[in-house]
Amino acid sequence: MNKLQLTQEPVAKAEMLIRRPVEEVFQAFIDPKVTSKFWFTKGSGRLEAGKWVKWEWEMYNVSAQVNVKEVEENRRILIEWAGYGAPTTVEWVFTPYGNGATFVSVTERGFGGDGDAVVNSALNSTGGFTWVLAGLKAWLEHGIKLNLVADRYPKGLSEH
Repeated sequence: MNKLQLTQEPVAKAEMLIRRPVEEVFQAFIDPKVTSKFWFTKGSGRLEAGKWVKWEWEMYNVSAQVNVKEVEENRRILIEWAGYGAPTTVEWVFTPYGNGATFVSVTERGFGGDGDAVVNSALNSTGGFTWVLAGLKAWLEHGIKLNLVADRYPKGLSEH
């Protein structure tokens, strides 16, 4: 195989139109009581700039310490966490769209390791945030809890 060379830093990006007002979509990520309906199972508190919170995925016995860097009401959230072993930043941007809808963009960057590890982390994160946004859409638009994150790695099945 030829040696591949990166010319840009790999980033994870997932985007989705949510047919709910920007205030409601933004609050779904700020308030762990709502976020736990489509992403993690427990959060230690609301996201506020300068605050540390803990997110838990009880089904996997995994947690993450989240450093909330910036929060711009109904516009943007920026956090830092060690999602893939090294600190990365995750940014959510909320853009009002049409009559009462919101376009959500999630970008994660700063993955560590060699080139293969960085690309693998960016791909895994893109997939993960795609599941999160799909779960958010189902919850906010239809009140359906799809369990996408919980069902991604069911116990007893090996990875394919």
